[in-house]
Amino acid sequence: MDFEPWMLLAFPLFFGMGWLAARIDIKELLTESSALPRSYFDGLNFLLNEQQDQAIEAFIEVVKVDPQTIELHFALGSLFRRRGEVDRAIRMHLNLVERPDLEEERKQQALFELAQDYLKGGILDRAEDALQRLRGTEYEKPAAEFLLDLYQKEKEWLKAIDVGRRLEALTGESRGHLAAFFYCELAAPELAKNRDEAAFAHLEQALTADPKNVRASIMLGDAALAAGRVADAVGYWKNIEKQNPEYLPLVAERLLAAHRQMGDGESGETLLRGWLQQYPSLDLMNVLFGAVVARAGALAAYQLVRDELRRNPSLLGLEKLLEAQLLSYHGERRGDLELVKSLIHDRTRSLGMYRCSHCGFKARQFYWHCPACHSWDTYRPRRTEETGVTP
Repeated sequence: MDFEPWMLLAFPLFFGMGWLAARIDIKELLTESSALPRSYFDGLNFLLNEQQDQAIEAFIEVVKVDPQTIELHFALGSLFRRRGEVDRAIRMHLNLVERPDLEEERKQQALFELAQDYLKGGILDRAEDALQRLRGTEYEKPAAEFLLDLYQKEKEWLKAIDVGRRLEALTGESRGHLAAFFYCELAAPELAKNRDEAAFAHLEQALTADPKNVRASIMLGDAALAAGRVADAVGYWKNIEKQNPEYLPLVAERLLAAHRQMGDGESGETLLRGWLQQYPSLDLMNVLFGAVVARAGALAAYQLVRDELRRNPSLLGLEKLLEAQLLSYHGERRGDLELVKSLIHDRTRSLGMYRCSHCGFKARQFYWHCPACHSWDTYRPRRTEETGVTP
């Protein structure tokens, strides 16, 4: 670019405009700062030094001097809630909600904070009312998320399903996976009271919401078996192979018992053998082990476990192999085998667990709903030692 003489005049002009703007900003900042009470800066200093008690007292003084400090009201309310002083947080936010001169957007913000105060304090009916009042506002989505969590805690499954649908409309993300579990929860008490028709209706709704929901298929099989429709029960359980074969061990014992009930235990055993070949699982092997011991004796069971152990080595499998040997061994070295099995059992106690993939909580029992973090479907139906065993 060529140099032009007018540029010599432009540089001082631009410099002067920048200096003037900076002076104006500084002047405004000083004016605003001088209008704030000393307590405000004391409060900030206490906060920076993590002295929350003193900060709260300082900010309360500011609020007394200048009731228009809305942001400070919100900051104090949040501080109270975090410290567990829920009553003070509620009073602070309720005061904002009821102020007639407060603009609507600020009232909505205060109502959202108030709902969280009620949740923290366990005042769930008021929390629900406050969250429902936020429908149609900019806080509708986070309010609906809180409602979804609230309804799950209260076991209000129909309301949870309704809120899930609302969230689907708001976010475009499917909540069918969750809805399926909620329908299963609705079906469980119906099954317990032998109200099969209502239970079947809820379970069909579960599969409509999520066709791959294994829990619904398991419960449908249980309901059919209870109603005397054994063949239908077997059909529901076999369908799990199409949904997710990893869950087959959960119904292995049921399936074997159903086949025996139909007078065809050998077919059930053959079915489990085929599944074990395709989908290696310690739980499947354990069920099949018991069936083979009962039908063909300890030697056949030993051969089954030995072959499976060669394919998928594991300490839990080795323990089962020693158990098979002990069933047929009566010599002097039986005590040695029992000692080895006991030592391995002590080691495998921590390996034969189910583990939540969300929080890591381990349990000997399989859960659809983690008792620690309350997440759904976060347990794999495989023991912790099986992480390297894949179909």
